[in-house]
Amino acid sequence: MSRNPRRIELTPGYLLHHRPWRDTSRILEVYTREHGRMTLFARGVRGPTAKLAAVLQPFQPLLLSFSGRGEAPALTGAERAHECAALPAPCLLAAFYMNELLLKLTTRHDPLPELFDHYHATLGQLRGGAPLEPALRLFEKRLLEILGYGLDLTHEQSGEPLKPRGCYHFRPGAGLNAADPGSPGALRGESLLALAAGQLESAPVLEDARRVLQAALAGCLEGRPLATREVAKALVRKAAS
Repeated sequence: MSRNPRRIELTPGYLLHHRPWRDTSRILEVYTREHGRMTLFARGVRGPTAKLAAVLQPFQPLLLSFSGRGEAPALTGAERAHECAALPAPCLLAAFYMNELLLKLTTRHDPLPELFDHYHATLGQLRGGAPLEPALRLFEKRLLEILGYGLDLTHEQSGEPLKPRGCYHFRPGAGLNAADPGSPGALRGESLLALAAGQLESAPVLEDARRVLQAALAGCLEGRPLATREVAKALVRKAAS
């Protein structure tokens, strides 16, 4: 086997998270189109003279270069893939939430180009002023599908087609079952069918979509909390006080 370190030049990627390492360096968690989620050691990227500090920002499309044989190669270069506007401030917490889902639900070094493209496209939609809630719900739905946890939103667990006027309960890993109208936690059939078609145009549909996707994601997370969700709850409590 060759002892030469693997060298990757200018692969498309995004910075998901970073933390300090030693005096002037950082440990980066990145998501790349060709190599999946990775940890990179970035030396000399902190401080007033660090040239890459302004480049290594979340939600900006990057071209990353790295080298190394181990699980965490060393960053050797980074540049903007192209110039684009910053995300609108109201979208930032949602975008960090998307990053946290990628960090917690993807496997290291597992390339999923379709998921990378979906993440890239969703950021572009938010940057372009698309409504936040529909974009976020469709990101969650497609994330589950690409990871192999897609929901059957058109049939009950028994195989019976959903009825638009019916009511249903959802259980992660089991699917949808008919529920009595007005029962606690029931989801409307028309909402589930609208989510299946990607048509999230009304507040009731968006609320049902949020609840079923949140339950499905909770099953995948297996009890692991999401920091961004706790921040969102704290902001709601603060606004109500």
